[in-house]
Amino acid sequence: MGSTGSAAREAARPATTGRRGAVVAALMLSMALAALDATIVSTAVPQIVGDLGGFSVFSWLFSGYLLAVTVTLPVYGKLSDTFGRKPVLVAGSVVFLLGSALCALAWNMGALIAFRVVQGLGGGALQGTVQTLAADLYPLKDRPKIQAKLSTVWAVSAVAGPGLGGVLAAYADWRWIFLINLPIGAVALWLIVRHLHEPEREATAHARVDWAGALAVFACGGVLLTALVQGGVAWPWLSAPSLGLFGAGLALVGVVVLVERRAAEPIIPGWVWRRRTIAAVNLALGALGLLMVAPSVFLPTYAQSVLGLAPVAAGFVLSVWTLSWPVSAALSQHVYRRIGFRNTAMLGIGTAALILFAFPFLPYPGQAWQPTLLMLLLGAALGLFQLPLIVGVQSTVGWAERGTTTASVLFCRQTGQTIGAAVFGAVANGVLAARLGGAGDLDSVTRALDAGTAPETTRRAIADAVHAVYLGAAGAAALAFLVLLFLAPRKFPVLKD
Repeated sequence: MGSTGSAAREAARPATTGRRGAVVAALMLSMALAALDATIVSTAVPQIVGDLGGFSVFSWLFSGYLLAVTVTLPVYGKLSDTFGRKPVLVAGSVVFLLGSALCALAWNMGALIAFRVVQGLGGGALQGTVQTLAADLYPLKDRPKIQAKLSTVWAVSAVAGPGLGGVLAAYADWRWIFLINLPIGAVALWLIVRHLHEPEREATAHARVDWAGALAVFACGGVLLTALVQGGVAWPWLSAPSLGLFGAGLALVGVVVLVERRAAEPIIPGWVWRRRTIAAVNLALGALGLLMVAPSVFLPTYAQSVLGLAPVAAGFVLSVWTLSWPVSAALSQHVYRRIGFRNTAMLGIGTAALILFAFPFLPYPGQAWQPTLLMLLLGAALGLFQLPLIVGVQSTVGWAERGTTTASVLFCRQTGQTIGAAVFGAVANGVLAARLGGAGDLDSVTRALDAGTAPETTRRAIADAVHAVYLGAAGAAALAFLVLLFLAPRKFPVLKD
């Protein structure tokens, strides 16, 4: 496995102790907070803008949060391996709750965006450490149970977030979107402090924190992700700001490599990419993040603009995959115990590629049940793909490397989503421009449809644009299949519990 030796030393590390049921409840509450905050703000934007102003920059309410979560994942993963899961999760929870309280007190849009970034700095600890602790708490044979629970919490929270945000904004005040985090987070924090007990570690006087590497990773990720998020939105792709950010990001990549190669305990150690299993899972889940953009971003527009559904019905078409995904994930253990982690994941992503490829062949305009059925099947396929890879890769490392491994997987998935949003947004706008004679993009065309002023040719153009995006997503799924086929080992080198 190319281990540095720490995995061997820590493979037999005693399990995390305490009241496991209480700790699992805390993990589920923490996961719910992280999932809700990625979506709950969306439906309250009109009320927030009406109160604080700043319409031109409100998109940073989402981008700032997601950027902070993404770039901090590797840092928190390494810190949890160095100092333990509990202090990292407690510190992250405190930062997240502090950010939530500050968001509720924001006096203008600039302050709210800054405080959302503070939230994201804590949210990175919640996402990565919760997934790592799930593997610490359960032996390999029981890990699908906790992962299925976390998947269910994430799915329900992601779907309920926009609706809950709308209700709070309409009947209370948009500030309650952030205040509601405080009691939930306080309960989760109390359960962790009271019931999670990690075994005593050896003397940590020799432990070194690669703060230079952490700063370099944070700067590099922040610059590159900002370029991807804002490119084609705030400025053209080939404009000076876009080219400047990409140039600075590439230069910072070199800085990260230089700093990490010299560090005694690097934030992103080289073994993350030298070990076939981890590298393959990272790339495969990066492709998962890429393909998830197609349904999650573009399907609601398709459902409303092409099928003529109301927003609530359009949301249901998307949400059905959150029903089949956790069920399939929970049942995947019966498959990978027979044919292995890699083959199970290949079965899932191969099926997903076929489903995504079938979407452009739906009849126009079609009926709502047709994309709904495809989404139900897609959720089942992706549940069969993602969970075996996460459980499998966590089982190939010891305690001292599990946080870094889990964080690298989540970082690649998040980065894939960011890249997918940029790439598929450009694809959709390009198809629309070609179909409509070079005029309009997806946002302007959608507004015209909402106003009832768009002709039938515009609806067909939107259908073609979404079909092109789905073909791109099918290509991403095929790429993940090939990565697993040629890079991942047939049998994951699982360590004994």
